[in-house]
Formats: sequence, C-alpha cells, structure tokens
Amino acid sequence: MISALKPELNRTYILELLEKLLNTPSPSGFCMEIMMLIRAEAQKLGYAVEMTPKGNAIITVPGEQEGETIRLTAHVDTLGAMVRAIKPNGMLRMTPIGGYAMQTVEGEYCRIHTRSGRTYEGTVLSTKPSVHVYPDARDFKREEANMEVRIDELVKDKAGVEALGIGVGDYISWDPRTRLLPNGWVKSRHLDDKASMAGLFGLLEWLKREGRKPQRTVKVIISTYEEVGHGSSFIPADIFEMIAVDMGALGDDLSGTELDVSICAKDSSGPYDYNMTSRLIELAKREGLPYAVDIYPQYGSDASAALRGGSNIRAALVGPGVHASHGMERTHADAIMNTAVLLLAYIMEPMTP
Repeated sequence: MISALKPELNRTYILELLEKLLNTPSPSGFCMEIMMLIRAEAQKLGYAVEMTPKGNAIITVPGEQEGETIRLTAHVDTLGAMVRAIKPNGMLRMTPIGGYAMQTVEGEYCRIHTRSGRTYEGTVLSTKPSVHVYPDARDFKREEANMEVRIDELVKDKAGVEALGIGVGDYISWDPRTRLLPNGWVKSRHLDDKASMAGLFGLLEWLKREGRKPQRTVKVIISTYEEVGHGSSFIPADIFEMIAVDMGALGDDLSGTELDVSICAKDSSGPYDYNMTSRLIELAKREGLPYAVDIYPQYGSDASAALRGGSNIRAALVGPGVHASHGMERTHADAIMNTAVLLLAYIMEPMTP
C-alpha cells in the first residue's frame, strides 16, 4: 500500500521544474530545446533516456517483477503558430498549430523563431486592432485570415522582414505569462501538458530518492506532437497498459475542479479501459485524494492516438484539473501533486487481471 506519500513528494522540485518547462518554447514540432532540458533532467536523476526518430523520449524504470510493461505518457509540445505569409506592409500572416480559438491569442506577446537561430519579439493582433480607427473592430470576426503578427523591429514592408531572416515556415511561440502564486495557484499558458510532465518527474524523483522500484517496469514516454494528434500513434511493442497523463478539462456539466485529479472515463475517441479506470478511482479513494470522474466530448489524448494507431493496449487518462484549457490556463499545485500520488499508487501495486 502506498499511503501518505504526498508529504514525501518534493513539491519545490516539481514547481521549479514546471516553471522551467513553461518558460521553454515548444510548439508541436519545435521541441528540440525542451527535449534537451528533459534529457538533462532525467540524467541528473540517474535515468537513461532513449530518443525516438520522431523526437519523443523514453525513460525506462525497471520493475520488481518481469512481465507486462506500463506506459505513463505526457506531452511537452504546446499550441503555437507558424508564419504562413509575409504581408506587403511588413506584418506576418500566421497559421495555427493545435486547436485553439483565435480570440484566446489576440493581444498576446510572441516570439518568432527563424531557421537561422534568430528570435524576434512580436504581438498577435487582428487586422482591425483599434476601436479608434475601425468602426467594426469590436465585432470583427477573429479567424485566421483576420489575424496577424506585428514584429517589434523597424520594418514596414516585406523586404524589411525578409532582411531580418524571417521566412514562411518559421515557428511562433506564445509568451506563457507564468505565475506561481504563494497560495498554490499556478496560472500560465501551456499547463496542458507541462503540469503533468512536472508531476511525472516528481514521481521519478521520489522513486530515485527513496530507492524504490515499481511492481512492473514503467516506461515514461514524453511526446512532442500530441497537440496535432499523433504524439503517441506509435508505441513500443512491449506496452500492455498505457496511462495518458494530461490536463483535466473543466466547465459545462463537468464535475472536476482545479484542485482535483481528473479521471476521464470517455473522450472523443470513446471509452477508456473499464478496469483501469475503476482501479484509478479505487486508489484515489484509498489515498484520500480529491478526484472527479468526467467525460470530455471535445478532447483527445496520446492514449487516443495510440489506440487509433492500432496499438493492442489497455488505456486510461488522468491529470490535474486545468481551467480555461487552450487559453489562459490555471491549476493548483495540489492537483499536480495529487496526480503524481495517484500514479505512484498505481505503479506500486501488483498487476490486477
């Protein structure tokens, strides 16, 4: 039994790592820097890291018993954009990476990452950005064609932008605006899914510090294309069970809160494994963790991608509750900690049929 683990998890370590992750730009497909950070952190804890051709990372934690392997997966890729075109007036037209509403990025500070390694500041605006000039500015539809990036450089035409080295296909990342408050609230862009990633590293840190092994071998897989739907479409053949650790959606008729571990019974891909979901609920009760069981009709996960990719696995989905997902997100440190506790309880238990 894994009771009363919460005080032993290193809260400071988890939150400090979370802040590093949040402040490292990583739109889907542009995860080189953050994967270097992940690799260095895993090696610091004493874990070997295997990189896949796709750019995902695999951290293997040997278990007490031989047999079927559990996979815990979270993703470090985030929402973002890419330069679609350079306009004659020196503004950038963008194309979104990931699924978000355009109004959630209007007015946001951003960075343009050129392929030569240079980075420039900018701001996302509508093409009618001022109520003092455009009579329909308030009602103007916020959609891709009506949004642009203003570059913070002395440029006023396409040639000036090109002279900076900016070109079509360059990545654009959002300023995360991360705040870790003394009362435990964490607000930032990209808590989906960097909050879960920090919790998983808290789990790894505890196992190493306590000299403990899970019952079965655990493979922690960090994916880099989840936001575009194929982060874990391929997984190693020895995986029997997979738990996607991803943010819990909140709102509408959902019962979860930012303080809860969210356990998803069904998302847009269909129901998750009945026995695994039931076991997670039982363990949350046993450990005295605030939790909620919910349905996410507009949601998909790395487990969804693996199942759709033909993987013959059992799968479940848990994570900290996150408000305003794909917008200005917020969660609580307790939800991140409790998610790690629930996962520890699961992997330290003998396998149930």
